[in-house]
Amino acid sequence: MNTTGLTLAGLAAALVVLYANLRPWWAGNRDAKQLAAFGKGSALGIVSAVCPGGILGWAHTHSATAANEGGSRLTSGTTGVQTTAPVAHRALSGLTPAGAVVVVVIAFGVVLAWRAAGKKDKKRIVGGAFVASVLCLSAGVVGLLTWVPGTLNSIGNSIQGAL
Repeated sequence: MNTTGLTLAGLAAALVVLYANLRPWWAGNRDAKQLAAFGKGSALGIVSAVCPGGILGWAHTHSATAANEGGSRLTSGTTGVQTTAPVAHRALSGLTPAGAVVVVVIAFGVVLAWRAAGKKDKKRIVGGAFVASVLCLSAGVVGLLTWVPGTLNSIGNSIQGAL
């Protein structure tokens, strides 16, 4: 199995988790508050995709392995078909030291939110981080998010300049 990049099976795993989190919101009253926990986790997953190393970079890199293995079991067990074909890969890059400070603050905020959350919201935060990190392994999503490193760096530069 290809664990260095995302496969169709890994994409399936991320889409199942995404669907599981969006469906209650869609079927309910569509209150944005229902998506808050998932959104916080998604923010962490996106900023982890910008990190070239450290714990966040490691978690992002290894999210492909978890998604690919879980998705492979899911798709082959459900359909009997192996879905190990790779998905086009691209990476977010260009984080500066000032941008890294912003990433740390965002990550710390999400960790504090996770610690204060109830059991269901903790799962939603983890699910959001997983889905965003996995989707940020695909060329299409990375193409949509190429602005993220520059924005993090700009915010960090603004903070550094103000201080």
